[in-house]
Amino acid sequence: MDGNGRWAKKRHQPRKLGHRAGQKALRAVVEHCVRRGIGTLTVFAFSSENWGRPAHEISNLMELFLRALDKEASELHQNGVRLRFIGDKTGFTSTLQEKMLAAETLTANNTKLVVNIAANYGGRWDITQAARRMAQSFADGKLVSGEIDEQQFGNFLALAESPDPDLFIRTGGEMRISNFLLWQSAYTEFYFTPVLWPDFDEHELDQAITAFQSRERRFGYTSEQLTGSSDA
Repeated sequence: MDGNGRWAKKRHQPRKLGHRAGQKALRAVVEHCVRRGIGTLTVFAFSSENWGRPAHEISNLMELFLRALDKEASELHQNGVRLRFIGDKTGFTSTLQEKMLAAETLTANNTKLVVNIAANYGGRWDITQAARRMAQSFADGKLVSGEIDEQQFGNFLALAESPDPDLFIRTGGEMRISNFLLWQSAYTEFYFTPVLWPDFDEHELDQAITAFQSRERRFGYTSEQLTGSSDA
């Protein structure tokens, strides 16, 4: 969800207003995902690299995060949305961790849409922590080396409960994935748009989905193998 700061700068407003506008955009996207019957939405809210930003901006982000959890969790629950947080939660204050847990607990049984919020997350961190947990499982005798494969490794990743993403959308015009879902995106379709996140609305999401639907996903196979046709 890139472009909050630039959106505010273009309007000669402080960056925190851009983040607030970004929060409204996220609410609209979540609501549209429910309407379209999308099962899982994963959003990159705060990366492990974002701690390097100015202290006042981080403070504003954490304040916004707290207020959003207080306000949005109950509304999400009423609309059948399940909320999950992935990332290193230990980097946040105990108050914020408690609110994350409360929101997850409140919405745990909802099934209309799963929203994964990646906060203090990084793809390399995810792979590293999965390797660490797998090594511990091996040391505890719960896992034997001959059983280790891609599926087993995936069970230790932050999104073990969710399917690999079909579509990766990046707003703001940048043409990179910035350390997000590195393992899970092996066969994900990518969609880059110059639209800044606060301006990314239902129409923009529909455009991204339409572009995705026009692509042929071969997963290493040929088109003929997928269709069952033959040139012979």
